[in-house]
Amino acid sequence: MLNAQSKPNLLVARAIFPEILEKLSDYFVLETNQEDRIFPSQELVQRLQGKFGMLCTSSAKVNSELLNACPELRIVSTLAVGYDNFDLAACSEAGVLATNAPDVLNETTADFAWALLMAAARRVTESEHWLRAGKWEKWSIDCFLGADLHGSTLGILGMGRIGQAVARRSIGFGMKVIYHNRSRLGPEIEDASNNAEYVSKQDLFAQADHLVIVVPYSPEAHHLVGAGELAMMKPSACLVNVARGGIVDDVALIAALKEKKIAAAGLDVFENEPRFHPDFLELENVVLTPHIASASRKTRLAMAHRAADNLIAAVSGRMPLDLLNSASLRKSALSL
Repeated sequence: MLNAQSKPNLLVARAIFPEILEKLSDYFVLETNQEDRIFPSQELVQRLQGKFGMLCTSSAKVNSELLNACPELRIVSTLAVGYDNFDLAACSEAGVLATNAPDVLNETTADFAWALLMAAARRVTESEHWLRAGKWEKWSIDCFLGADLHGSTLGILGMGRIGQAVARRSIGFGMKVIYHNRSRLGPEIEDASNNAEYVSKQDLFAQADHLVIVVPYSPEAHHLVGAGELAMMKPSACLVNVARGGIVDDVALIAALKEKKIAAAGLDVFENEPRFHPDFLELENVVLTPHIASASRKTRLAMAHRAADNLIAAVSGRMPLDLLNSASLRKSALSL
């Protein structure tokens, strides 16, 4: 804990749990944003003047322009696992440490991927809307026929920690698991992931009855799933995206859903969110949620604690646990 005279300034750029503010206040003089405004870029630069660090989410874009205008900034810490809002090369050049909050949301996000998968495959949202509209007059044998999960083939694009957690949950459904990744996993991880089988990207799309996307976003991953990939899928297949907007070409997905080239989708992330493509609202065969895959109180609190711990480590002269850009240490003014 630092004394009042030696505490540096910290911008907490989004609303956060009170217990996190209390924890950080032992080490920093805080500027908070409990009204949860998203600062425009110019205002964010102004608020970062004289700040040692910033706790943020993916809404804060940290690029060379911002860093050049904020010479006193030493660390940016996001409470998300994704960090595509950070230009890591620019951070390293400026000697600014960049950290994220991995691992703490894996299981909760995997739970939610299954919630979307089951809702989309079994047409839960569509049938609920129909019921609420007063259209249910009788039982019929072909009413809202969906797709079984048990005994089917689950495909996973991106077999990191979240993908592995998704795969483990398939054991109870007796599913076959196939996956595609930048590299094949070790046999012990494949075994723990319900005997997951590594396949080519083309075979993944062609063979999966249900496809869950959990790859991290990067410029190389932009529109990794487009019209060509969707055309490979079975017309009975269901696609779930809990990764990042931009990995799926939303326009191509809308067309595939409209034309019944695939049966259904469950989406928690979108291109240009929260201003997602309005045509999604015209579709009945898609389940839509507002980027809430990690949204349990326990997990969101753990994410915030992880981000705070990274900031506290830096100001205390210790290496942050989740440093993303070790190259920044060569130019950093901190003694870690």
